[in-house]
Amino acid sequence: MPTHRDSTFEAKVLAVVRRIPPGRVATYGDVAELAGRPRAWRAVGTIMRICCAPTVPCHRVIAAGGRLGGYSNPLRKRQLLQAEGIVVGPRAIRDFDRVRWRA
Repeated sequence: MPTHRDSTFEAKVLAVVRRIPPGRVATYGDVAELAGRPRAWRAVGTIMRICCAPTVPCHRVIAAGGRLGGYSNPLRKRQLLQAEGIVVGPRAIRDFDRVRWRA
């Protein structure tokens, strides 16, 4: 069974995340599904955690239900999302269904 280190899956994940438009978000599960492995949401989280490419908007990938999820700098993630017009409450994104992107 391939792991998150499977470069083909990782490349697919990064390609999906690059397509998330500003002002929109997708969950780890959404990204995993669009990358062809619907149950690999944890692998997506790991890929997002280790990704340092400035061309990949990792801050737009969030946890289920609109929660912010893990990020190397949670305050920075909140700031980046807010700068794109997304309203972030104390624990989750407001109007999550409206800003959720599903390709």
